[in-house]
Amino acid sequence: MFIRKLDELNKEIIVSIPLTKGTEKTRIKKRSMTNEYGLPVATRTEAFTQNCYVEWQIGYDVITADEEKLQRTTIKDKLFIGANGKQKTLYELSEYIYYFYKWGVITRKDLEDVLSFLDNIDQKLFLDVNTEYVIERTHPVPRELFNIKFEYTQVKYPLLVHKFLPYEVITEILITEKQYAIGVQPMLYFCFPITELATNVLGRVAQPKETADFIINAKNINVFLEMLKIFGILSKNHNADIHTIIDTILK
Repeated sequence: MFIRKLDELNKEIIVSIPLTKGTEKTRIKKRSMTNEYGLPVATRTEAFTQNCYVEWQIGYDVITADEEKLQRTTIKDKLFIGANGKQKTLYELSEYIYYFYKWGVITRKDLEDVLSFLDNIDQKLFLDVNTEYVIERTHPVPRELFNIKFEYTQVKYPLLVHKFLPYEVITEILITEKQYAIGVQPMLYFCFPITELATNVLGRVAQPKETADFIINAKNINVFLEMLKIFGILSKNHNADIHTIIDTILK
């Protein structure tokens, strides 16, 4: 998501959240309980309710060689080499942390505490290799539907949910298969109720191409600081990236 406004005076970042179409990054979904599977909402025809929430696959960097994606960040000169060997700069999560560190809301000690946390993780416990959190498949059994024979198997994906108390926001980690390679990948989603948006949309449908503001400030920046730690437990590469990002911010 792009930053619509940087308010240094009030130490706020206003992020624009699209409401009318699901992107590769955000979707409006609904569910009545946190552990339920969220269903997409057709916001142009279906009114927003208290059960609606934003599902945001938040990122933490952008590859500088991708000119289109590079335009999404306000920080194009804080360069570092990612764990994949590509040159990157700060974006989204790291972008927010950078500004709040610059504004003195986040301290050097806060970031050094995250570094200490990252350095003390047992590599066998990263979620992409942790044997306690594996994708489970049941033994196939024969089934016949409409006179067509099938083998029926259930696939269960691990889901970890972290609640940021006292807020009504959570982080979900879903462990799935890699799309183009062998192995698994933990996917992190930042989820918050539609009522956390600065615009009141309850009881109505979205307007064409409508966006709403999500405000990041001193009251909730610790949620994003905590997400740095959570990203750091996903895999060795995620851990290395977050470590490098913090080092880059502290320079």
